Amino acid sequence: MSRIEFRLTAATDVGCVRTNNEDNFITNHDLSQSDWFVPQDVSQLIPLGKDGAILVVADGMGGLNAGEVASAIAVDTVKRYFMDTNLSDIAKSQKSIEKFMCKVVVDADKELKKHVKENPETKGMGTTIVIAWVYGDIAHIVWCGDSRAYVFNPNEGLMRLTKDHSYVQELVDAGKLDEDLAIDHPDSNIITRCLGDFRGRANPDYTAYRLKSGDTLMLCSDGLCGVCRDEEILQVMNETKEDIEQCRKQLILCALKAGGYDNVTVALFEADTVESDETTSSYTLFDEKNVRRIKLSAEDEENPKKKLMNTVELDESGFSEEEETETPKKKHKVDLTTTETRSSGGLSNTLIIALLLIILVLIAISFFKN
Repeated sequence: MSRIEFRLTAATDVGCVRTNNEDNFITNHDLSQSDWFVPQDVSQLIPLGKDGAILVVADGMGGLNAGEVASAIAVDTVKRYFMDTNLSDIAKSQKSIEKFMCKVVVDADKELKKHVKENPETKGMGTTIVIAWVYGDIAHIVWCGDSRAYVFNPNEGLMRLTKDHSYVQELVDAGKLDEDLAIDHPDSNIITRCLGDFRGRANPDYTAYRLKSGDTLMLCSDGLCGVCRDEEILQVMNETKEDIEQCRKQLILCALKAGGYDNVTVALFEADTVESDETTSSYTLFDEKNVRRIKLSAEDEENPKKKLMNTVELDESGFSEEEETETPKKKHKVDLTTTETRSSGGLSNTLIIALLLIILVLIAISFFKN
């Protein structure tokens, strides 16, 4: 069995615009115990227990307080499953781990839909979710939506472990949008998968990553990664690599200084020491070859206080002196077929109006000639 010592912290912030927090998170640093809380002393090294540790982030959506209900149902379902299951049996193979974690997400989706049927006023609510179960030296990750998992290493930079289930990600995958421009796309708030969508059951994805000494696993809602570029996240994590609590605080401040339009949630798992064995050598792991890993340039290393794009100075409260006036985006689900039909329909209407104007002009010319 692998030996791991780690630190863990997590927090959420309502942001600068919204009045309620629809994000939710839970952590457990020892799944063999009922330790469903963030350690008070985050500087303390924790030996990984026999059942591992877990981090969960969910980003709810929907009016009438339904978003926070949706995310709460999701994280509570995860907690119940991990408390009521013999995890040692599940962890006997990677296949059983993947099947179990995906079932947890699918059943959380069922719980949301059951709640909506019993409480019609919450119709339209939903949530994203990302779960990381660290068992041995492997981080098993499932997600549905655009909440993300990253891994940071001071020597190797920052890498996304998840791929967003979103409209703009599909544009990127199809070669229709440059990845660097995705964060600024006007439809960046449209997600294509989530929990609570009555058109079908939740469809989560799974991956597994082998942790190394010095790795920091981060889960976050799009309140962070939707307003801060990966380069900015990397710089914050690099500057605070010696203090995980300061890292978490500064990541949230990074989102606030970028406008804080949405709720922000960050959960961090820092693997201080990892001694692996061969029991997981046959696992299918995250393919790092085709994924962009962002590193700081030599100039950034020498000048860590250099401001990156879209950054401003913060006062001590974490707010910028200049107020942002842009209207915040609200995340919503959409059927891409509907979007395409609506877009083409809009184009057709424009052409019809143009043709009518041309006809009217021709009639007027003919009238004056006569």
